[in-house]
Amino acid sequence: MQSDDDLKAQGGDYLKVQSDNRLRVQSDNYLKAESSDRPKDRMILIDKPSGISSFGVVAKVRGKMRKELGQKVKVGHTGTLDPFATGLLIVLTGKMTKKSAEFLKLDKEYVATMKLGYVSTTGDPEGEIQSYSTQGAALVSGAVQSAHGSSSASDVVQSTHDFSSAPGAVQPVHDPLSCQDLPSLKTIETVIKSFVGKIKQVPPRYSAIKVGGERAYKLARKGEDFEMPSREVEIYEIEILRYEWPELEIRCAVSSGTYIRTLAEDIGEKLRLGAYLTALRRTKVGKYSVDDAIKLDDFCK
Repeated sequence: MQSDDDLKAQGGDYLKVQSDNRLRVQSDNYLKAESSDRPKDRMILIDKPSGISSFGVVAKVRGKMRKELGQKVKVGHTGTLDPFATGLLIVLTGKMTKKSAEFLKLDKEYVATMKLGYVSTTGDPEGEIQSYSTQGAALVSGAVQSAHGSSSASDVVQSTHDFSSAPGAVQPVHDPLSCQDLPSLKTIETVIKSFVGKIKQVPPRYSAIKVGGERAYKLARKGEDFEMPSREVEIYEIEILRYEWPELEIRCAVSSGTYIRTLAEDIGEKLRLGAYLTALRRTKVGKYSVDDAIKLDDFCK
């Protein structure tokens, strides 16, 4: 295995990840757009703004290229970002769309902001928001109790939304925002570390995953009762960037297929106080960085 000095000698940026002691080497330069001999066959790095769907971005790129080239162009993206989310969206056009499966398998990196003490029906700001205490679940005192020995960090390896019956769980006694016994940074760090590695994750009901041939979010909107299958994902690293109650901001490097909404909810469940995402930004896809992406509005000028 190459040493850090060897990697630096290659001139590439590198990112250490804390699972299996792996190193992922990033290239020195990223291109905002890569073109072949055919101008309609491109890979475009878009910095997606909030308030637009990934398919909305695709439509804008398609319209821009059709106007420039005077012909229809096939356009697709390589991994959905929810409308409220921002950051790197890789858009492929023309014959490059045949390579979309290669990009889907790449690891991802995100910066996520979650609000503790509350939950959302969709795991993000677009759902119905309510205090976690109204869910009949354990609150902050349970989180602090857990951190001091009632349940160990190793109890959380499978994120299956069933932490309420874990040792140390207590019944809700106060509203999270009025609670004086808030979780310490050390408590949160202990819980966060328990998610690093390979875990079982249950994707959100409001997601594009197909269940019985139909998109899960469509079934959820119809109010139908269905079960989401769990999947194995890997969390390479989680870093706490900021903790100012009730907000917690983290950076996480994860495998393809990982849902950050679910990760935030599961962190909240383990803390016995709930959580949902208020902001999400994808910063990397494989070797590609949002720092080298072009703003959607600038591309469409």
